[in-house]
Amino acid sequence: MSTPSLTTPSQTVGPFFGFALPYSGGPEVVPPWRPDAIQVRGRVLDGAGEPVPDALLEIWQPDGSGEVRRRPGGRVRAGHGFSGFGRCGTDADGGYWFSTVKPGATGGGAPYIAVLLFARGLLKPVFTRLYFPEDQAAHAADPLLAEVPAERRATLIAERAGEREYRFDIRLQGEGETVFLAF
Repeated sequence: MSTPSLTTPSQTVGPFFGFALPYSGGPEVVPPWRPDAIQVRGRVLDGAGEPVPDALLEIWQPDGSGEVRRRPGGRVRAGHGFSGFGRCGTDADGGYWFSTVKPGATGGGAPYIAVLLFARGLLKPVFTRLYFPEDQAAHAADPLLAEVPAERRATLIAERAGEREYRFDIRLQGEGETVFLAF
């Protein structure tokens, strides 16, 4: 008599992000008190519109002048420094937030923040971009947005939620599914 194999299915992952990856100050790319700080908030939702309470988001972006800063110690921010990197786990309602600066444009495209999303059921993170609603003229010339069908572009554009606040919900599937990028 043989013992049945107890292998873990390859499509199973997490939720384990809360143990090792979030860290204190992770959502603060810049401190919220900085005069140029903006808040980006949103929710991660599944195909049924239900919150994903155990996802992890990372953002990567240039600074306000469009300069990409890649220096060691992105987790450590000295006072009011800018690292270009942030990480935030979602809460019970699928909510996340970042305190950052609005990025400047790079490479002739519209300003954007690169977003990576890790979640249960995903073997690899999915990638998307967050564009800003006030940059419509730049959207028309953005090479990536030009490749996205017109009816889907809105899933990449945040909504203004206040003077220095934006809302960007990410839908993993279904109606209004966020556009995800392949690299």
